[in-house]
Amino acid sequence: KRGLSFSAGRRSFFHPRPLEPPSLLLQTLDFFLQRTMPKIKTNRVKYPEGWELIEPTLRELDAKMRQAEMDEHDGKRKCEALWPIFKLSHQRSRYVYDLYHRRDEISKELYEFCLDQGYADRSLIAKWKKSGYERLCCLRCIQPRDHNYGTTCVCRVPKHLREEKVVECVHCGCQGCASGD
Repeated sequence: KRGLSFSAGRRSFFHPRPLEPPSLLLQTLDFFLQRTMPKIKTNRVKYPEGWELIEPTLRELDAKMRQAEMDEHDGKRKCEALWPIFKLSHQRSRYVYDLYHRRDEISKELYEFCLDQGYADRSLIAKWKKSGYERLCCLRCIQPRDHNYGTTCVCRVPKHLREEKVVECVHCGCQGCASGD
């Protein structure tokens, strides 16, 4: 009795499953391909009116940014190698900010387009609108978790209150972005 049940169980264990119909297999394959295949990016961006005026400057800053990323940083500290990138990012964001908020040369639609496409840093510009942060160089300078004793960066201290007269920020290389300077 024992041998029969063992062999019967063994036979059913090794018995091949019936094949699924091909249509169900194809549906399953299509389902997994849709889940794992990345979306194809197309260059069909609709540029708003006025883009032709600011495009050359933004393209030039992008080229400088690529050059800064490719530059060799032999002999520099790890943080010093990132300083040109922070500086160019700040410059690009300041350019878009000034065109919209200071000079009123671009439309709100173009301004939002630049922010959405990553030509300017939305959170940095939001800080520039607040009083006391008009000259902020980067967001890392005001984050307490990135500094000793839970304070802000030394570049945020006004020059007349500093013990040392020449100070460079460790994060971005700024020499002073306090609004009181």
